[in-house]
Amino acid sequence: MVGIILALLLFSFIVFFHELGHFLLARKNGVYVEEFCIGMGPTIISKQGKETKYSIKLLPIGGACVMGEDDVENTDEKSFNNKSVWARISVIAAGPIFNFILAFILSVIVVAWVGYDKSEIGGIVPNSAAQEAGLQKGDVITEINGKNIHLFREISVYNQFHQGEKVTLEYKRDGKTYESVLTPQKNEQGQYLIGITQAKYKKANAFTALQYGLYEVEYWIETTLESLKMLVTGKIGMDQLSGPVGIVDVVGDAYETNKAYGVSSVIFSLINLSILLSANLGVMNLLPLPALDGGRLVFLFVEAIRGKRVPPEKEGMVHFAGLILLFGLMIFVLFNDIQRLL
Repeated sequence: MVGIILALLLFSFIVFFHELGHFLLARKNGVYVEEFCIGMGPTIISKQGKETKYSIKLLPIGGACVMGEDDVENTDEKSFNNKSVWARISVIAAGPIFNFILAFILSVIVVAWVGYDKSEIGGIVPNSAAQEAGLQKGDVITEINGKNIHLFREISVYNQFHQGEKVTLEYKRDGKTYESVLTPQKNEQGQYLIGITQAKYKKANAFTALQYGLYEVEYWIETTLESLKMLVTGKIGMDQLSGPVGIVDVVGDAYETNKAYGVSSVIFSLINLSILLSANLGVMNLLPLPALDGGRLVFLFVEAIRGKRVPPEKEGMVHFAGLILLFGLMIFVLFNDIQRLL
């Protein structure tokens, strides 16, 4: 039960921050906001402000900043559709951007709290590809196959996503840059590894907390995009998708695992999950799919390029079709989550 409550609070906070982005940019651009709400379904609590109704709904899933985007016949100067195309773009883009901002703030807190995992080699596994290539403890890996590396986790994740592939490493030693080509070796568990271990976490100062907080957000955005790429190419099955029920299960497991170590350990694990979820929500909402913020941005950019708006009825049909497909996907993911728990 505690896990469920924590998951709902966590998810509601992340959604709140997303909708807050839309709300603040709407107010900044003089857009009339009819309602700002957290949750879905019947209203539990509401308060009418000077212009906007603030409310909390029964179902703690999702939220909304109601600006009348689909009301194209409204002639009020405060109407969303009567604002310039770039004002509307800023309002729609603000939600996902605020998710990235939240992920960054939380990442800085985590790095300042526990330090950061610099891409430094802590040790070399005997008879491994890394030993054969002459890598040494203390070397700092800066690139893998042309991809910039800042965190040690990026090395592990890259290896997981590119099992069995040859690896060109660029690394620094004593201020000099070197390059080596490694062929990962298969271990007893069937995994291809290059044979390096992680160095201890480095303590952060104010500058490195900001620097590695940014790297942390970049890491989660890139991991999300790489996962989506693998999903599209079939390297990851649809059965591995997870939704709200799966999130509740993960939060519950995190709580049960960490509660024995004290409140600080629980808080730390929840902050880490919040970074992951917030970055994921930001990426997913920017995908150019109908009914999502990214889909709306596509139409707005087309309008900016053409100099005139796509006929509202056509845009509405596209978003409606996307909404139906989105609901279908949500049902599929819900079924997956339930099956996984049984």
